Amino acid sequence: MIKGIINNKSTRLFIILAGFFIANALIAEVIGVKIFSLEDSLGVPRANIALFGNSFSFHLTAGVLLWPVVFVMTDIINEYYGPKGVKFLSFLAIGLIAFSFIIYNAAIALSPSEYFSIGNGIDKPDNAFRGIFGQGLWIIIGSIIAFLIGQILDVLVFHRIKKMTGEKYMWLRSTGSTLVSQLVDSFVVLFIAFYIGKRIQTGQGDPWSLTQVMTTGTGNYIYKFVVAIVMTPVIYLIHHFIERYLGHSTAAALKKAAMGEENE
Repeated sequence: MIKGIINNKSTRLFIILAGFFIANALIAEVIGVKIFSLEDSLGVPRANIALFGNSFSFHLTAGVLLWPVVFVMTDIINEYYGPKGVKFLSFLAIGLIAFSFIIYNAAIALSPSEYFSIGNGIDKPDNAFRGIFGQGLWIIIGSIIAFLIGQILDVLVFHRIKKMTGEKYMWLRSTGSTLVSQLVDSFVVLFIAFYIGKRIQTGQGDPWSLTQVMTTGTGNYIYKFVVAIVMTPVIYLIHHFIERYLGHSTAAALKKAAMGEENE
């Protein structure tokens, strides 16, 4: 039976896309604890623009390196496997993110051995481990809710555009749905994690103001907007390889079935 599953090209493609989709979502959650300066990383002066009453520069979570990839993968899966395929993988990814959060905290609770070390120059490795993997509950909640809302919007916008344009303008449905979904995602996660969450968790750090949420969210979205535009040729390249791998008839049948799921 497993041989038949693996040898089926459309099933094997779904497994490959699913693995890449979930892996990127999980990695993005882990590395998202790091805040970096985009300008400093590129070696250019910081923007320092007055925005919403704050000084705006590109201070981003490291997760933005992968979240645009996740949403592009969403569009590719949506193209060939429809809303049901995207929803299935989205809920699976959310479940695995929640599971990883539980395991991280279980590992943090373990008493460190004197033999535990992390590289050179880290004199308190358990604190480093706790700092990296011990993300707050509200950050996880905010990320999961934002991810789910973003995925739902991505699916709706993608299929609405494709229903109007057919097979034409692939760039419009892929990039357009990504831009809309990431607009919401960029602000929802910050609002829940740092505005609502910090107010509920008294003593867990100063809560952000709404203007700070808007300022940081704007920076995140501008970055994601640019990356989504830049990755448009990559979408065409991936579609080209998929069409060659599946064959035109199989690919066309999958696309037709994907659109048919919209009204099921």
